[in-house]
Amino acid sequence: MKRLLYVARTALWAKSFAVALLTVCLMTSTVYAAAPETSGGGQAVELNAKNAADFLDEFFASEAAKPHYVGASVVVVKDGKVIAQKGYGVADKDTKDAVDPASTVFRIASVSKSFTAVAAMKLIEQGKVNLKDDFLKYAPDLKIDNPFNTPVTIEHLLTHTTGFEIRDPNQEDLHYDFDKAVSIQDYVRANVPPVVRKPGSSYMYDNFGSLLLGLVVEKASGVSFETYMDQNIFKPLGMNNSGFKLEGKLKEQLATGYDAAGQRVETYALTPTIMPQGGMLTTAEDVGKFMVAFLNGGTAESSRILANNTVEQMEVYRSSIHPLLPDTTYGFEAPFQIPGAGSSSKVITKGGDLPDFSSYLFLIPEQNTGVFLTYNQQGMLRNLFYPQFIQTFFQQYSAPVKLADYKASSSDELEQFNGYYADLRVRSIVSGLKTEEADLTITDAVIGPRKLHQVDANLFVDELTNQFTAFKLDENGNVLYMKEPYLNPLGYASKGVTPAGFADVTNEHAYAEQILTLQSLGYYANDASKAFQPERQVTRGEYVQFLLESSNLKGSDTTELAFSDLAGHPSASFIQAAYELGMVKGSGSGNFVPDRAITRQEAAAMIWRLLSPQYPSELFKDVKLVGKTDAWAVPAVQMLVALGIHGPEVQVNANGAANYQSRKMLNQQELAAILFMLLTQPTDQIVAALSQSAPGSASSVIIPKAS
Repeated sequence: MKRLLYVARTALWAKSFAVALLTVCLMTSTVYAAAPETSGGGQAVELNAKNAADFLDEFFASEAAKPHYVGASVVVVKDGKVIAQKGYGVADKDTKDAVDPASTVFRIASVSKSFTAVAAMKLIEQGKVNLKDDFLKYAPDLKIDNPFNTPVTIEHLLTHTTGFEIRDPNQEDLHYDFDKAVSIQDYVRANVPPVVRKPGSSYMYDNFGSLLLGLVVEKASGVSFETYMDQNIFKPLGMNNSGFKLEGKLKEQLATGYDAAGQRVETYALTPTIMPQGGMLTTAEDVGKFMVAFLNGGTAESSRILANNTVEQMEVYRSSIHPLLPDTTYGFEAPFQIPGAGSSSKVITKGGDLPDFSSYLFLIPEQNTGVFLTYNQQGMLRNLFYPQFIQTFFQQYSAPVKLADYKASSSDELEQFNGYYADLRVRSIVSGLKTEEADLTITDAVIGPRKLHQVDANLFVDELTNQFTAFKLDENGNVLYMKEPYLNPLGYASKGVTPAGFADVTNEHAYAEQILTLQSLGYYANDASKAFQPERQVTRGEYVQFLLESSNLKGSDTTELAFSDLAGHPSASFIQAAYELGMVKGSGSGNFVPDRAITRQEAAAMIWRLLSPQYPSELFKDVKLVGKTDAWAVPAVQMLVALGIHGPEVQVNANGAANYQSRKMLNQQELAAILFMLLTQPTDQIVAALSQSAPGSASSVIIPKAS
């Protein structure tokens, strides 16, 4: 399928992931309150072989865990030994082959990054690479756009602080041509991103940075990445079922993967063929060998993969937005937040996801303990597993923190946090903050509004789950970034700039909030000398291109266009992409007519086609409409009215009926309102309320008003 469909599905999965993570947070809070011994309450027990095995058996047999895995493999190590190693479920639903932790191979996705970091750190300790080196030293023919005086260093690659524009893998990077071979270097040359933030200034989970680290390993060592890994890590540790090439026994022993809904995913190849940031194949037993060596100062029996001081370097967090919310070490990241406790800096972790596999590795160096969990169904099993394990055996890392007394800021002082924040990795993930009395209120399109209570200068507690949200300020006290626990715990959200406004849009304009917020977030040029032309009609081509670009989607690269009148049109690739997504349908004549002004009902229908698989039209059938809407557009208009995806132009009369002005041409200000609401309106909560309404009762239908 084309990349756009992949991106759209990925965006929808990210939303589902955030909702699931919130659910897990609420579940774990409830679990702690319930306090059964192995589920988070009572006296912590000393970890040993028997109670580790008992814990695993109880956890994987629980009704909470069962929906989240098809097959799972787990290993627990302590004090230089494997104390538990077990498989659960099946490697394939059809064959019913049981998972064997010694031989069943899993794709461990981004847990690969920790192994890539170990390779780089080995070269650093040998003096072949330096942490402060510009990475271009190892790829001198590579050209990057870096407008800052600060180079991107090896340390930046290791800590996800490169400042690169996001470059996650494309859909075409997962394919079925097993004869296709693309080198790391060729892939980097074709996809290198620009630097858009000063290197070292902010944390953003960076797949491309870890890919570059793999390239550095190749260049500094003089051998291919996979050869280096095999000779310097896998063979010395006896990791005989590990590698980065999907071939031979690794392919034969690979578990069948399943998506989050439990549907089979056919085995695929990767581009680049060797993917340092996410392509490692291994077993739980092999990762157990790695954990034993790492926790033993880099050595296992007679083999040493790292010097002791190098291991110690990799255990130290290198950045944090607050001491309770660390970011990354060299090769690892912060653990999941535990309600009231934050993310313990005594624990280092790495998680990974592909469309059909998820994994989690966590190490507690001061306890000489490590755990690795991998499973062949993408999902949230690890988010249940980690807090229960910690609460059972190491309660000191999950105990509520005792913060010093802090006098919360006044309402006036809290206003510095007000505004809209866009995720650095996916800018269409937007959070809005505003001061209400003595607290902040945060809201987003996934979870909706909740209060943040201030407990430190830049630290707040979310009232919903008792987790922390923190802010990064510059030297002058201006708020730059936010890190919150749901939408993207692996990165920062950037606060929007002060909007300059437009010559024809004042603060009193009816659409000022929508237009100026989008300007603040970079959807419009921040230039006060420009005119916005709020009442200018929007063409069909402009509408499609604007919505797709605003959602981080690119145009289609196909040369076979679905409409006969698109050749040479500037919006052709976006219209084609919208066609492939099912957002637009062909007219009877085979033309799209991209330069014709779009009606409001046509615009509604395009959004409806994207949302209707998630939100069935039956939910909105009782929404009352007045005015003229063509019959084909009624379900779409009812949906957008019910979800509040419109501006103040939509009025509701005394009988609760909305006039969508369906046949009117859409203009610029109304388009701004649509995008604003798509970014900020908590549609899931609205749909949930509709689902609970009495069927057939029009009075129970919620019709939200645009803000």
